[in-house]
Amino acid sequence: MVKGRIKSALQPIAIAGARVRSRFSSADIAMFHEFVPPPYGGGNQFLRALWKTLESRGWRLENNAISPATRACLYNSFNFDFDRLHAFRRAGCRMVHRVDGPVAVYRGRDDGTDRRIWEINGQLADVTVFQSEYSRSKHADMGLVFKDASVIHNAADPEIFHSSGRAPFDRSRKIKLIATSWSDNANKGADVLAWLESRLDPGRFELTFVGRSPVPFARATVLPPLDSRGVAEQLRAHDIFFTASLHESCSNALIEALSCGLPALFVDSGSNAELVKDGGVAFTSRDHLEARLDQLVAEYEMRQSRIAAPRLEDVADRYLSVMGLPSRPQAA
Repeated sequence: MVKGRIKSALQPIAIAGARVRSRFSSADIAMFHEFVPPPYGGGNQFLRALWKTLESRGWRLENNAISPATRACLYNSFNFDFDRLHAFRRAGCRMVHRVDGPVAVYRGRDDGTDRRIWEINGQLADVTVFQSEYSRSKHADMGLVFKDASVIHNAADPEIFHSSGRAPFDRSRKIKLIATSWSDNANKGADVLAWLESRLDPGRFELTFVGRSPVPFARATVLPPLDSRGVAEQLRAHDIFFTASLHESCSNALIEALSCGLPALFVDSGSNAELVKDGGVAFTSRDHLEARLDQLVAEYEMRQSRIAAPRLEDVADRYLSVMGLPSRPQAA
């Protein structure tokens, strides 16, 4: 409690010091997000990849500060220091709010987070980026309309998540399924995966789970959370990606798997179908799972050929466009 009061008391001093330091910076783009070392959530991973891509094009970026030269600021959902952003905000810097959720739908309870995100949007944003059409429409159903909204899907880092080096699909060997999740949230569908595991023919299928799960698995190979390169290596060593995750606004785990060339067996919930399109097969209940898996195996080559995962370069172009910036900095 005492530490919390001290931190609150010192926060205005810290912000003032950061504002002074920012005057000597010459960044073009600011990102307000509390980055966490991987493995961590999808938004964290995507923003790291986007930062890397923008920087590789010659854009100068800064984190949690806005300097006099900064032309656009991308701030993420509610994962940032609002007071700090409010203090740094200035005229001439285009404010872009990246929104996911709705959080209440995903968590299964409304603690006011979605309304707070909407209020932040109204106070600060010039434009809004939703990660999926599903997310935008669900917020609208809740009566939450955001400023100048567009939809831009997430994308995976192509230097890490790619299909090069994959073993060819072969029905004469065991077919390898994989699921990944860094979160043990019940909506991630680990119970459905365990149910499927109990029904898989061990002479025909192998199953691997990477990450954290609230339920145990009896026969699957279980690996702890891995960094991005470790996840990508596991994905390329498997044939089919499985997800029963509900209410996803834009699943990075799913995008990473598609980017590695895995057709998906996925629950028809949230934005999953929006991302997979014809690159996999959907199910709506456990009763359909085994039949849908057999369908995906039968249609494997066709489904794999129709994978169209979002490309990071295209996604970066679209973010720059809503920021009001060109694809690359103009030569001096």
